[in-house]
Amino acid sequence: MNDTTPDQQDTSLEAMQSILEAQKKAYLAEGEVSYATRYDRLERAINVVRKNEKRFVEAMTADFGHRSEHQSLFTDIASSVTPLRHAQKHMKQWMRREKRKLTPALLGLFGAKAWIDYQPLGVVGVISPWNFPVNLTFAPLSGILSAGNRCMIKPSEYTPVTSAAMAEAIAAEFDAAEIAVVTGGPATGADFSGLAFDHLLFTGATSVAKHVMRAASENLVPVTLELGGKSPVVIGRSAEMAATTDSLMAGKMLNAGQICLSPDYVFVPEERMDEFVESTKASVKKMFPTLVDNPDYTSVVNERHYERLNGYIEEARTAGAEVVEINPAEEDFRQQPAHKIAPTLVLDPGDDLAVMQEEIFGPVLPVKPYADVQSTIDYVNAHDRPLGLYYFGSDQAEASQVVNHTTSGGVTLNDVIMHIAQEELPFGGVGPSGMGAYHGVDGFKRFSHAKSVFKQTKFNLAEMMGMRPPYGEKLVKFARSQLK
Repeated sequence: MNDTTPDQQDTSLEAMQSILEAQKKAYLAEGEVSYATRYDRLERAINVVRKNEKRFVEAMTADFGHRSEHQSLFTDIASSVTPLRHAQKHMKQWMRREKRKLTPALLGLFGAKAWIDYQPLGVVGVISPWNFPVNLTFAPLSGILSAGNRCMIKPSEYTPVTSAAMAEAIAAEFDAAEIAVVTGGPATGADFSGLAFDHLLFTGATSVAKHVMRAASENLVPVTLELGGKSPVVIGRSAEMAATTDSLMAGKMLNAGQICLSPDYVFVPEERMDEFVESTKASVKKMFPTLVDNPDYTSVVNERHYERLNGYIEEARTAGAEVVEINPAEEDFRQQPAHKIAPTLVLDPGDDLAVMQEEIFGPVLPVKPYADVQSTIDYVNAHDRPLGLYYFGSDQAEASQVVNHTTSGGVTLNDVIMHIAQEELPFGGVGPSGMGAYHGVDGFKRFSHAKSVFKQTKFNLAEMMGMRPPYGEKLVKFARSQLK
């Protein structure tokens, strides 16, 4: 099990620069990247995942100490293939030249034209995280490859078995000049961030993103940052509580809460707090009657995060907050081969506590009572803009009030997390929760250069309209017409 930063063989800066130069050279030599080539690369990426399904699932279990195999099959295997297949299905349409209107419109009467060609950027760097190590390595390839790019990938050192498996599997299917995986620890990650890519995608912590963006800026490399933060849940007075806590806890306990979009804290009407707690207990018991040996319940990834989360809980308890551990079978978590933590509610915690200051990234859920929904909006707006926001209830006016008066990367209504699963919706954060968005056609465009092209008429309109020296009344007349 991975309790500390793994002792991995770092890939040298010189080796990474050599790979990057080879990819850039191959990209330029290739010229226009055909539909057939893009389709083939997507197909081979799918083949990597499908051929290595069992190996990847077992690797993730080894890295986590215990990880639900059913969850891994869904969140990392199937959910990697889905966006790649989506890109194959729609790529021909995405690649089409996009016609644009002319200014002034009369240019069109004389044969002028304007359009946008979506051109590959070149070489895209990807730094993928440990929480969904396969999915967040392969899903971005749907946009990167459909746009015609080549790719270098630096997976997380905190899932070393999975990273090694992906590196070997990708190398078996792709030439290093197409896709290359480099492994290593923080030093490799720092060097990778400073390479002169044509674009860099980073998924991970906001604190690390600052270093990545700083390193990328040395070469003016544009970045897409998929981060996280504290995604709030607002439970309206109109919410049906049992259905709400079923959805909420299914999302919160998925991957043991180690999800960038995991519901991070919950607002509950003050008069429904007891009902919420009892309903949450019932929801957990229904889905997870046991926890310690339950194959469906994933472990916290390592000792460091295990101690961090327990520290949050102990700090809240010491500060006088009510802590509710939901342990349906009353199991002893001290005797376990992994680092599982029972889902834990922290009721009405002070805002100075770590559970309200830090992104939790685990199965701990602060719950705050509220008197009126406007106070929840004010609270969200007083803090960093979150990656996700969730509202439960049947009051459409109230739902609109919450959604329209807050800013977040995305929203799911009457559920949590699910907006990320929609390939036709762009996924990304805002402010501290991220920069840029991808998925589906938005991913294709994110990893493309929208090249503007204007084709002039055969007629010398500039001279006819007095737009070339010597200037005179024709130009004045034309300029005045633009002021109307």
